[in-house]
Amino acid sequence: MQEEDLYAIWPQNLTRGGGPRYRQIADFIERAVAENQLQPGDRLPPQRGLAQRLGVDLTTVTRAYAEAGQRGLLDPRGASGTFIARPPAQAAQLIDLGMNMPPAPLGCDLQDLVQRGLAKVMDRHDVNVMMAYHLAGGGPEARAAGAQWLAQAVGPIDPALVLVCPGAQAALAALILAYSQPGDPIIAEPLVYPGLLSAARHLGREVLAAEVDGDGMTPAGLERACRESGSRLVYLNPTLQNPTTHTMSARRRRDLVRSASACGARIIEDDPYRLFLDDAPPPLASYAPASVFHIATLAKCLTPGLRTAFVLSPDQDSRERVLAAMRSFALMATPLMGALTTQWITSGAADAVLNGVRAEAQARQRLARQLLPGPFHANPAGIHLWQVLPPQWTALDLARVARDEGLSVTSSDAFQVGQAPGHNAIRISLGGVKDRQELALALERLAELMRRRPHARRDPIV
Repeated sequence: MQEEDLYAIWPQNLTRGGGPRYRQIADFIERAVAENQLQPGDRLPPQRGLAQRLGVDLTTVTRAYAEAGQRGLLDPRGASGTFIARPPAQAAQLIDLGMNMPPAPLGCDLQDLVQRGLAKVMDRHDVNVMMAYHLAGGGPEARAAGAQWLAQAVGPIDPALVLVCPGAQAALAALILAYSQPGDPIIAEPLVYPGLLSAARHLGREVLAAEVDGDGMTPAGLERACRESGSRLVYLNPTLQNPTTHTMSARRRRDLVRSASACGARIIEDDPYRLFLDDAPPPLASYAPASVFHIATLAKCLTPGLRTAFVLSPDQDSRERVLAAMRSFALMATPLMGALTTQWITSGAADAVLNGVRAEAQARQRLARQLLPGPFHANPAGIHLWQVLPPQWTALDLARVARDEGLSVTSSDAFQVGQAPGHNAIRISLGGVKDRQELALALERLAELMRRRPHARRDPIV
C-alpha cells in the first residue's frame, strides 16, 4: 500500500453508540483483513495521523492498535511502523482447551513423586520381570490396589472382580465386544463421550439416543429405546457428565438400574470424575451390582500417563468374558506403569495427587467464572465446562475461528448422537493448559472472540 493510500479505506468517523472507540477501530482492522482490504505486510497509518483523521485522541488509537495486536492482526516494527501481520504458521502450538485432562496437581511435585515411586518399584522388582509379559487383567497386587481405589466410590469389593485395563477406552471397547454383536445398538444420552461414538463406529455398532430430561436419561426413555431397538447395552456417565457437567440424582440412578434390569440390559457406568465431588450420589453399581460394569480411570483424576483404568465386574464369569475380549487388541496393561500405580495407591501418593488436582481444578473453575460470559454449565469441582454460545455463532464456526487464533476447543457436534439438532455449545477443558496465568489469557481471548461477530468466509481471488 502506497503512502497516499494509507487513509483511503478508513471511515471518516466512528459510529456513535457503537461501543468503545478503540474497539471499533480494532474491529475495523479485523474486518478489513477478513475482506482483503488490508493484506499481510500493509503498513497502517501513524497513530497520530489516524487520530486526527478519526477525530479521537492519540491514546484511543494506541489502545486500538494494542487490541488489534492481541488479536494477532498486527506486526509492530518500531520506527518502521505498524504492519498487518502474516497468518500464523500452521505448525504453531495451539493452546489446548479441547483435551479433557486433569491439571497438574497443586502443591505436588509430580516429577519427584514419579521418580521416587519408580525407585521403590525397582527396589522390589527385577527389571527383566518389569519388561516381560504379565498376567492380563492385572496380578494380585494390582487388583488389590484397584479394589482399594474403587472402594472410595463403591465400598468394599472383592479384588477378584477387578479388571486392570490400559485406559478407559480399552475397557469400553472390550465391554462393547463382549456384550454386543456387530450391528447391535448401544443406548446412550443425546450428548455423550466421543470415545463411545468412536469405539462403536469402529466396532460396527450404532449408538442410539434415549429420551432425557433435566436429570439425564429417563427410565421410560431407556425402556422405550431398549424395546424398540432390541438393545441390551446402556452407556451412562452419571457424575459430572462429559460434556454437560450434569450429575444425576440418586433417585434417577435407582430408577434407571431398575428399568435396565426390567429390560434385561447391562449398564456401562463410566465414572471418571466421581472423586472430584465430596457429595456425589452412590454409583449405579451400588444399586445393581449384578448388572453394572463400573469403569474408573486414573487419566481424568490423576494423570493420563499412568494409562490405567479399573473395571468392577458383576461376577467372575463376566470379568473373564471382558478380559477375553480385551486380549484381542490389548494383551495387558503396561507392567511398569501398573506397578507405579499400585505403589502410589498403597503408599497414599495417589491420594495426595488427587487432592492437588482437586485444589487446582477448583481454582481454575473460579477463574473461568470470572472471565467467561454466561450462560455456561459447570461444577465448581470439575475440570471442564459447557459453554452455551451466543446466537451469532455456531459451534463449528467458533471452534474453527478459535483454532485460527491459536485456541483449541471442542464443538458440540463431537458429542452428538445422530443428527438431532438443538445443541450449540462448546466444551472448554481447563486442565490442559500448563499454568493458571496462561489459562487466564486463553480464556480472556476466548471470551473476547465470543463477544465478536463472525465474519463471512471469502474465497481467495487468484
